[in-house]
Amino acid sequence: MYDVSTRKRALALVTQGRGLNSVSRQTGISRAAIRSWQQRIEPLPRISSPDHGPPADDRAYAYLLGLYLGDGCISAHPRGSGYYLRIACADAWPGLIQECREAIAKVRPGIGVYALQKEGYKMVTSYSRHWTSLFPQHGCGKKHERSITLAPWQQAIVDAHPWEFIRGLIHSDGCRITNWTTRLVAGERKRYEYPRYFFTNLSGDIIRLFTDTLDRVGVDWKWANSHNISIARRASVALMDTHVGPKH
Repeated sequence: MYDVSTRKRALALVTQGRGLNSVSRQTGISRAAIRSWQQRIEPLPRISSPDHGPPADDRAYAYLLGLYLGDGCISAHPRGSGYYLRIACADAWPGLIQECREAIAKVRPGIGVYALQKEGYKMVTSYSRHWTSLFPQHGCGKKHERSITLAPWQQAIVDAHPWEFIRGLIHSDGCRITNWTTRLVAGERKRYEYPRYFFTNLSGDIIRLFTDTLDRVGVDWKWANSHNISIARRASVALMDTHVGPKH
């Protein structure tokens, strides 16, 4: 930002009959800036950025946190002090892409959100100087190769909105499928189908966050393998269908 004395010196050259191009070349100040000073010479007062502070919407943040822990990352701007939040969303689920965009907009109203098309998925992206404050899990290396814990304020939000957190995790690294098996009924073997939820993640810490939250809302789960959680009991699937549902 240029001080008032610098602005006055530039405008004095203009009043001497110099053109904006000439003054710009001599001072290194853009023509647009000099032109604006002809209307207002005093600097505009500094306004604190609205892109700061706690999440504007805790419910949306709980969902976005689940998406971030599953398919999200934060990277520094190569030429600035800010960061890009990126969430990978498969093209097969347009509803998920829209929900992701809406969640970011609710967490940080007024900032830009856009989707970059990749092969088979969209990278929902938003720039802010403060994403690392909202997601302190950011760090070097892959999530499953480092410790992932929630800050106390994040845990308080998850405790208040556990289903939104579960939805975000399922929408990123989970699925709802229909399993089938056969059984004998009156001597005849018949096909039997039943719905089931899975959640898969290489990070033991993220799986623990998922299962701890399932315990809190009364959902029964079991290990399918070392990186895969299965939810198959009828009552628990019904709870998941009510609060999460399949991707769309």
